Amino acid sequence: MEKSVSRIISEFALDLKYEDIPGEVIHEAKRFLYDSIGCAYGAYETKDVNIIRNYFRNIGGKQEATVIGFGDKVPAAHAAFVNSQMIRSLDFNDIYWKQDPSHPSDLIPAALAAGEYSNADMKSVLTAIVLGYEFEQRLCEIAAPGIRERKWHHATLTQFVSPVVAGKLLNLSVEQMVNAIGINGAHNFTSGAPASGQLSMMKNTVDPMAVYNGVISSFLAKEGFTGPEFIFEGKEGFFDCLLGWDYKSGQSKPITVPGLEMYGEWRWDLDKLFNKLGSNYKILECSMKAFPTEALTHTHISAVLSLVNKHDVKPDQIEKIIITTIARVCDILFDPQKYKPKSRETADHSLPYCIAAAVVDRKITTDSFSEEKLNDPRIWSVIDKIEGVASYEFEKLFPEKQPSKVEIITTDGKEYSEYLEYPKGHPNNPMTDEELESKFNSLSSKLLDANKQREIKELVFNCDIMEATEFMNKLIA
Repeated sequence: MEKSVSRIISEFALDLKYEDIPGEVIHEAKRFLYDSIGCAYGAYETKDVNIIRNYFRNIGGKQEATVIGFGDKVPAAHAAFVNSQMIRSLDFNDIYWKQDPSHPSDLIPAALAAGEYSNADMKSVLTAIVLGYEFEQRLCEIAAPGIRERKWHHATLTQFVSPVVAGKLLNLSVEQMVNAIGINGAHNFTSGAPASGQLSMMKNTVDPMAVYNGVISSFLAKEGFTGPEFIFEGKEGFFDCLLGWDYKSGQSKPITVPGLEMYGEWRWDLDKLFNKLGSNYKILECSMKAFPTEALTHTHISAVLSLVNKHDVKPDQIEKIIITTIARVCDILFDPQKYKPKSRETADHSLPYCIAAAVVDRKITTDSFSEEKLNDPRIWSVIDKIEGVASYEFEKLFPEKQPSKVEIITTDGKEYSEYLEYPKGHPNNPMTDEELESKFNSLSSKLLDANKQREIKELVFNCDIMEATEFMNKLIA
């Protein structure tokens, strides 16, 4: 390539104008903004959010940006961190999963905070949100196998995109944005540990931290601080460190990794990063969540709920439940620790727990992961009866489809089976505006009355006529 990866990204980002973006893309950005604000309201009382919020309140600082719901006025980077944590905390925000998973809405607070700091209008904020989705999702496609299979967390991708989102609204030059990407990309590589075994609060915090640091990196670059330009393709850069790349030729050099032959050759596909850039907007391919759980649980939960409701299956009638799925579901969601979840973070990433809770309550909500539910003996009576089976045939369908076959065998010998390919919220099974509103209202019901809920919905879908500061002030509960 004649230009660095960071420079190509920066030039595109800074050239993109609101008027260039198709109306359907802007509308979808508003839908994801509305969904994300609902998730933030739903996390108003979560312990992780309040620990971070209180820490920054105690520090104090310039009143540059607003914390959703609470109304705190804090430095822009701090607001981005708290708001991103609020959106992410319940694991109910959006999901894009190709070679890698990601939650592009984690980046929305970078746009909101930088937009408010810069006195930008919401048209500019929406443009930055579209950019965040664009590059976060494209980065999810370029590694084969994905960086998740290479034992790295997808916050490693977010580190490169958050400076683009913030930098667009801080009016960085191309050179400054290249530096901002290099600054953040030099110190936010995240191992897979936060999403493995018994999970801690860090499961939901590594992406907000990458967003927080991305805002700081943009401020530093604006003041003249420099970072490595070839952070992607250079010697010991992203591609080189994660293997399958020849930095001397600047090309993918596929390799087979001993002990991990099951993933095939490790390689990089930069065409996925730049092909049809500006004409095929990735936000239209992102999914919303119908359940506050890890994304690959959703088709399985839907199939189980369909069976228990259709056949009126009671928890004490369960002999066995067999979940046929893809190999990474067995690896991520069926490891031994997931049969003994001790925290909300582990439970919403435990397919045995989610399935057991769905059988017991015939629904999955944010309350499914309360302390009371984590100690519900009815759930524990079912959880060990759930088995995951990896299917090679299903593996070939992923990620275009997310196949699930659920078989429920009862104590009297009856067998019920259901097969699904797309969870609710997937672009092939999209969440309607009415369903999205119902989700928002459910999440915000403890904070907002019905009139305020309607006001926020109208606010979001007409936000392109106002300034970012006015918009954020109207989100205070």
